[in-house]
Amino acid sequence: MCPYEPRDFEAPSSADILPYYRDSGKDSVNINIPEDLYDVSDVSLQRLTVLMESNDSASMIQRVEQQYGSVQNLCNNLGSSITDGLKDRSDLLATRIATYGRNIIPVKKSKSFLRLLLHALKEPTLVILEVAAVVSLAMSIWNLCRPIAGEIDPGSSYEWIESVAILTAVVVIVLVTAVNDYSKEVQFRTLQNRVKEENKTTVIRDGVVKPLPAHELVVGDICLLEYGVIVPADGLLFQGHELLIDESSVTGESEPAKKIPSSDILLLSGTHVVQGSGKMLVTAVGLNSHIGSVYKLLGVVKGHKTIAENGQKNNTVTNQSEEFPPPSPPDFCLDGLPNYRNGGESSPAGAMGGVRKTKEKEESVFQAKLQTLAIRIGIIGLIFASATSTVIIIRFCVEQYVVGKKSWKTEDATTILDSIIVGITILVSAIPEGLPLAVTLTLAFSTKKMMQDNNLVRHLFACETMGCATTICSDKTGTLTTNRMTVTKVWFGEQLVDVSGQGTQTLNAEFLDLLCTAMAVNSAYSSEIVPDKLHPSALPVQRGNRTECALLQFITLAGKDYGKIRDMYPQDDFVKLFPFNSSRKSMLTVVRIPTGWRVFCKGAAEIVLKNCLEYVSGQTNEKTLLTSELGDYITDTVISQMASNALRTICVAYKDISFPMDENSDDNAIQHAELFDDDEFLATDLVCLGIFGIEDPVRPEVPGAIKKCQRAGITVRMVTGDNVLTARSIAAKCGIIKPGDDSLVLEEKEFNRLIRDKSGEVDQKMFDSIIPRLRVLARSTPKGKYTLVEGIINSRTSNHREVVAVTGDGTNDAPALKRADVGFAMGISGTDVAKEASDIILMDDNFVSLVKACMWGRNIYDNVAKFLQFQLTVNIAALSVAIISACVLGDTPLKAVPMLWINMIQDTLGSLALATEPPTEELLKRKPYGRNKRIISRTLAKNIIGQGVYQSVILLALLFAGPKWFDLEESYDAVGHVNGEPSVLYTLIFNALVMMTTFNLLNARCIHGETNMFRGIFNNLYFVAIFGLMFLIQIIVVEFGGYAFATKPLPLEMWAISFLVGIGSLLWYYVIRLIPTKIRRPNKH
Repeated sequence: MCPYEPRDFEAPSSADILPYYRDSGKDSVNINIPEDLYDVSDVSLQRLTVLMESNDSASMIQRVEQQYGSVQNLCNNLGSSITDGLKDRSDLLATRIATYGRNIIPVKKSKSFLRLLLHALKEPTLVILEVAAVVSLAMSIWNLCRPIAGEIDPGSSYEWIESVAILTAVVVIVLVTAVNDYSKEVQFRTLQNRVKEENKTTVIRDGVVKPLPAHELVVGDICLLEYGVIVPADGLLFQGHELLIDESSVTGESEPAKKIPSSDILLLSGTHVVQGSGKMLVTAVGLNSHIGSVYKLLGVVKGHKTIAENGQKNNTVTNQSEEFPPPSPPDFCLDGLPNYRNGGESSPAGAMGGVRKTKEKEESVFQAKLQTLAIRIGIIGLIFASATSTVIIIRFCVEQYVVGKKSWKTEDATTILDSIIVGITILVSAIPEGLPLAVTLTLAFSTKKMMQDNNLVRHLFACETMGCATTICSDKTGTLTTNRMTVTKVWFGEQLVDVSGQGTQTLNAEFLDLLCTAMAVNSAYSSEIVPDKLHPSALPVQRGNRTECALLQFITLAGKDYGKIRDMYPQDDFVKLFPFNSSRKSMLTVVRIPTGWRVFCKGAAEIVLKNCLEYVSGQTNEKTLLTSELGDYITDTVISQMASNALRTICVAYKDISFPMDENSDDNAIQHAELFDDDEFLATDLVCLGIFGIEDPVRPEVPGAIKKCQRAGITVRMVTGDNVLTARSIAAKCGIIKPGDDSLVLEEKEFNRLIRDKSGEVDQKMFDSIIPRLRVLARSTPKGKYTLVEGIINSRTSNHREVVAVTGDGTNDAPALKRADVGFAMGISGTDVAKEASDIILMDDNFVSLVKACMWGRNIYDNVAKFLQFQLTVNIAALSVAIISACVLGDTPLKAVPMLWINMIQDTLGSLALATEPPTEELLKRKPYGRNKRIISRTLAKNIIGQGVYQSVILLALLFAGPKWFDLEESYDAVGHVNGEPSVLYTLIFNALVMMTTFNLLNARCIHGETNMFRGIFNNLYFVAIFGLMFLIQIIVVEFGGYAFATKPLPLEMWAISFLVGIGSLLWYYVIRLIPTKIRRPNKH
């Protein structure tokens, strides 16, 4: 963020400005703004707003020319420069921000703690409990006042204590819930801020090209656009090379719009650069931009007034909002805003017709399962709670009015109400409201820790989905390899040389000049080699395209300065530039030379070489005809040899063009402009200058990570644009394919031939016949990558649907990233569009980080399963004791307040302890969780039922045999009275249940039949602290709880018994472990 905090304001709409101008009836608009609305700059905010308000690209040039003469004049009037940009001075930028606004969208602030508190209070079961407790308290107070009328009830002095205790417990539960929700809000906002800081753009300031956080962009900035970026603000194009913009988020049109400085110059924030490059003048930011207007129309931005309403020049954003940058159309995952990325109804163009708030991928299968399970548990709890209250009330009425022949008394209403409260309390305990809390805590904890493992989670569902991943389709460059590229071998016409300090000394001087010019000019000028300022002795830092950086490094080794070469050929003077694309597999640049024009070309070696007619000898600088036979020989020997050694092969070529001069034409280039627009013409009849072998070493940690994936039942497939030999070599080094196996390594052409029918459509049966063996897809295009992902998802080669994770870095990877179950974008080399389409961003571009994400995904499943095992065990014990004691005794030993304490143990403390369990390597020694697999596995069910039975038996034994064992004078008729003294027996039962529950927290850590429940326990200090805290609070509750908790201090021997039955649950786990989970049927033979 900027160090200053200028005032925010809202852009006026056309309705606000209409009083200040009148339509002249022509295409131009006569501005008539009062002097007090003019800004200190030459171009006011209002004039810019009127200029940019129309989305009609066709008329924009005319409007600019009529009002300012040209984009350059507008730039000058804004105090900026087409070539040098703005002055990079904080005071000037602060003034500019105060005048034109910040590139930030104010949105509704996060929910306050008070609001979350009120929300928690509205939970239905708690509301019922609150009402019943308040009624009970009122009746208790009324009974307390009855001695005035002469009626004395010895138990009435203590009736109110239980009601107050219930209300206090409810307050504690509500507070804990609100605190957890608030921490979740803080976590999500922190994550959103991290996403904001990661969003960068490139500008020119003081004549220097520099990266800049998108939210620091201001009106007047010169913004550089290149392949893959998202336009960060509204602006006007004044220089472009084959610039194609995806405007589907604005217009709904699926075809990209071609932007040309001479005809179509309007650029809108949130649109995507899908091809080419350009420069634009920023004319609207934040709320004044197109995205800002959409937010306002949707009512997302609150607390703003128009100029007409405020009667002032600048408007101040109220404190009812927080600030977020508008780098792209909004996403629904973290900030609750709609998703516009797909165009159509869910885009700004379709916003008026309603906004779809969900997308198919975000409907988490896992959370749907949990919701279904929670409903079923709640229904069972409701049945038990209703049965318990009904049985107690019926029994009381029979004993009082049928058997005892007694008449109705006011105290009877209190007894009946207390019975209802017991039932409600059982229901509160049974309903797993801690389940969503456990999921929330697990996700919040996981996303925070995943950030430390270089995984920036954009969509929370992706965390849990990675636990089911069965297939990973990974890019090669930068993910499996280091992305530190170096030229190691070069073919110069007639010799193959190893590149070293002496590798270029034998080259002809003219040839070397031409070769270095071809590589320096025909590359993105943002690609550069710069010294490492922090570590001067380290290797230079490669910025931009790494393949181009390798070629630039070669130029430096050859003793040339690529910067000086570029100064001789400014980008502004380029006749034509065709950036690299996946279909052409090459980049083309056309420049002027004294004799005409020169075309530079570089790209995939075997493809560019086929378009060459001649090659140049590096030693003699002489051209030789390149016959088809010689071309095949070079391909088979030079290119294949390099590729077999895992080298990426790049061919550098050129050709000169000259046309007969037309004396009637002012510009020969304009006369033949259509030829310069024909990339096929420019990319043929070339002269080969050299073939470069570029090494990109495999990351040393990748083979081990892939081995872990394979052991975990995850198939790793490599998708790369390299040729099949290079791809095979890299895959072997990574361990994706092994010597002697039957793995398939296919180029995309062959892949398409094998999976498509005669009509060209994908045949799923044909696809399924090869996919189990396919490990590498070479020479892949984005379309091929999408086809692969789509086919795997639709495949039925296994019993369960495949869950696919995909990595991508380019704009064209976006469809595959969105189609995948989990899309991973590269944080370093990835384009803005790829990041927007992804679910998780790999901050270090490393495959190992992806494997860690898989481990975290499985850990989420495990932690939720641990909590389920813990909670359902308590439910079985509590519900069994409640219903049986109600039927036999007409009362339950587990009163309302103790049950609420147990509820807090199992819901809040239990979820916090188990949700924060960190992942271990053991997670990757099991097969993936099936997408349709039940949450409660056989082992989990065995543990839940086994521990539930153990606890129920112990509690019922204490209930019915306890008076005899411990020589207690309490009888069944006396112990259950609400107004009587707290019962020692009931306190013992309550204490025993809490001890067994506390020790069962250790058992809950074992959900796969592990032998050591203490393993790694000190890796989770939360667990250790909560385990100790539960003991401490229980001692206080029992010894000092008194009437509030319906407890009585226990003698030492009863504490020992409670402790022993708790430890017994640990020993009982090993008994349960011996029970088989599957019954093997004997063979009939």
